[in-house]
Formats: sequence, C-alpha cells, structure tokens
Amino acid sequence: MKEKLLEISKKAIEEISNIESLAELEAIRVKYLGKKGELTAILRGMGALSPEERPVVGKVANEVRGEIEDKIENISREIKEKDKVRKLKNEVIDISLPGKKPVIGKKHPLELTVQGMKDIFVSMGFSIEEGPEIELDYYNFEALNIPKNHPARSEQDTFYINDNIVLRTQTSPVQIRVMENQKPPIKMISPGKVFRSDAVDATHSPIFYQLEGLVIDKGITMADLKGTLELFAKKMFGEGVKTKFRPHHFPFTEPSAEMDATCFVCEGNGCKVCKGSGWIELLGCGMVHPQVLRNCGIDPEVYSGFAFGFGIDRMVMLKYGIDDIRLLYESDMRFLKQF
Repeated sequence: MKEKLLEISKKAIEEISNIESLAELEAIRVKYLGKKGELTAILRGMGALSPEERPVVGKVANEVRGEIEDKIENISREIKEKDKVRKLKNEVIDISLPGKKPVIGKKHPLELTVQGMKDIFVSMGFSIEEGPEIELDYYNFEALNIPKNHPARSEQDTFYINDNIVLRTQTSPVQIRVMENQKPPIKMISPGKVFRSDAVDATHSPIFYQLEGLVIDKGITMADLKGTLELFAKKMFGEGVKTKFRPHHFPFTEPSAEMDATCFVCEGNGCKVCKGSGWIELLGCGMVHPQVLRNCGIDPEVYSGFAFGFGIDRMVMLKYGIDDIRLLYESDMRFLKQF
C-alpha cells in the first residue's frame, strides 16, 4: 500500500506540472483528492491493515496528500499570475487616444412647445387631464353632439377598430369624461396624441398632437373665453401679439369661432409665413353646446362654459418656421439639434 501511495504521488505531480488552466487543475484535484479519488480509495482500505502498519501507511498518506495539495496550490498561483499578465497585456488602455464624447440628446420641439403651453395654462389655474387614445365612439362623437348621421363624421377620416371603438380623432373625449366624473367648476386642458386617416405629406400626418381646454362654471361668458385665449396668445407669442375672432361652426359649441393672431414673424406686416395677410389662424373655440352639457349630466340652465382646441404640430411649425411636418417624426438629430 505504501508503494501505491508513492506511485500515486509521482503520477499526480507529473500531471499537475503539465496543467495550463484552472479548470484542468480542478479536474486533477477531484481525480486524486476528491471523495471518489484514487488517494481516498486507498485510505478507505486501511481498515484491512495490521495495527503496526496503519501508523506507517497513514503517515505516508498524509505526506502524499500534502505534496499533491502544495503542488496544486503552487500551480494555481502560477496560472493566475500568467492570466493576470496576459490580461494586462491585452487590455492595456492607450491614454493618448482621444476619448469618446457621449452624445447628449435634445428635447424635441414638440415637447418644448407642449411644456410651454402647459406652464401657461397651469399658471392660469387649469389642471392637466389625460384619457385613453383608443376611445369609444360615444365619447369621441356622440357625447360631443355628433351623432352617427351627422355631416361632421364625413369630415374626419377616422381609424375604426370596430363599429364602436376608434382611435380618438381629438382630445375632446377627455373633456366628456371629466364632465361625467367631476362636478363644476371645471378648468382643464387635455394635451395628447390623436389619429386621423390622412395621407402623409408636408402638412398632414395620420398621427399628430392636440391641446384642448374646457372651463365650466356658473356665469361663464364669451368674454371669459376671449380674455383667456388672448392672454394665452400673448404669453405664447409675445406681448405685442393681437387677436381677432371669426364666426365659425362646430357641433359641440354654440356660438363657435376661430381665433387668429397677428403673425409673430412679420408682426402683422405680411410675409410668406402668414401668406401676406399679417394674420395666422391659431385655434377653434366657442361656448359649450347645451346638449353637450346635458349629455354629461350638467344643467345648462345653471352652468355654462367654453372650450377651445388647436393642433400642437401646427403651432410648432409656425413658431419655428418648419415647412414640413414629417421633420417632426423622423428623429433626425441634425434637425433636432437646432432646438
């Protein structure tokens, strides 16, 4: 048994000396020193030895185990050192090379404009409300006094999911939901994404952004509407801007109007932005139709209100002199860095 131990020691030392990786070294350790290893197997047979032989063989076994463990430890240290040297050589950093400058994004002109509008209306006491982009036909049309046979339906190219569900064509449904769930006084805006089946060109997109507002309370008049929107225009485009209101028709307001503002590029003198008129159409507005109030459970004999809405994309294009709406959705950093 002593000879077997010495033979195992010699064989193990030779194998360990030729190892080049820690994985191979671990395999050798298990082969000789593991629970089912060669050295362990011999030690289990010591019970068959005489009492005189056991101490002698036990001493040799411990020496063999110690030699193998020491050799494994030394080789492991050498392999780790070689790996370290190799990594330092292969992963060296050339500090003379110029660093990579991180690319910093820019706020999108749409986001800049929306945030500016929100700040203006919040400063006037408006709350910001949100609603679903996939909307019921009732909220998108019928509650707004646009029944299924109404001519206005044909004027809006709507994405229908089925007969009762649409992609919202305006953010007005948010106003209906707020009026259903909140008692007057109400003072809110609802900015968000809307969808219409328009062919893509320089001025049309199937996806664009709107901001609509609503005020409901006792004694609200057209004067409140004009004062609010004139203040918004001055804060948005400058104190020198002038506004005018033209009669119009919307199914959900009565009376209805469109508001124009003096061109903020030429200050009303006439230029290519305003097509020489000196005026730019900004938004549609009006007093909330009594039927819309009734649809939401609000008594039009007690309460009145006004609503307004405009396309944010158009505001952005006018404000920054952008002549193609597609530029707003192409994510071209050369374009976005200008803002």
